[in-house]
Amino acid sequence: MDNFQAHILLVDDDEGIRSLVKKYLNEKNYLVTTAENAENAAEKIKIIEFDLIILDIMMPGKSGLDFLKENKKTIKSPVILLTAKGEPSERIEGLEMGADDYLPKPFEPKELDLRIRNIIDKTKKNDLKKLIKFENVKIDLNKQIIFHDNSEFKMNNTEKIILEKMINNPGKIFEREEIGKLIDLDKERSVDVIITRLRKKIEIDPKNPKFLQTIRGAGYVLWIE
Repeated sequence: MDNFQAHILLVDDDEGIRSLVKKYLNEKNYLVTTAENAENAAEKIKIIEFDLIILDIMMPGKSGLDFLKENKKTIKSPVILLTAKGEPSERIEGLEMGADDYLPKPFEPKELDLRIRNIIDKTKKNDLKKLIKFENVKIDLNKQIIFHDNSEFKMNNTEKIILEKMINNPGKIFEREEIGKLIDLDKERSVDVIITRLRKKIEIDPKNPKFLQTIRGAGYVLWIE
């Protein structure tokens, strides 16, 4: 995976498994942080943004599924579940809750490595689609940042939703009502205010926009090459 060193959180109550898997993954150039239970893992995802989480389902106290349920708003990383062979219902539940893959115990470390690589490669490709450049503007939809010349602007969630929709549909005219539905706003004036804010972040001259233009009587359109 080139020089990219993925940072993985390994959550398992079995100290032997943690030690062996961490040693193997370290040898494969992964950075590995371990957690012995769901509570410890929850604390770590609050302060570190991991590239992937390997999560055992069957743990004393809170299970891996409990961890997924309680931290669904915090977990941004792909998740591989480690499951007992005879528990298909738990695997299904985990996948329904957003896990990306599962691996029954016992497993071959090489198979785990292959599954990790497949997921991270897909994630990296998706991340590239979230980086948009045109002229002197760069937009990072993941980090919700707009870089314009030497300036850096933060996007809020509403601005990101609108801009991402327009980026994915360049040249399409969006009526104010259509934009309002995207962000649950029914006041056209509120939509105009948000568009004005976005123009200040991507236009050289916001009063004479080149990219995010108004189509009189129709709505707004984003022109990017």
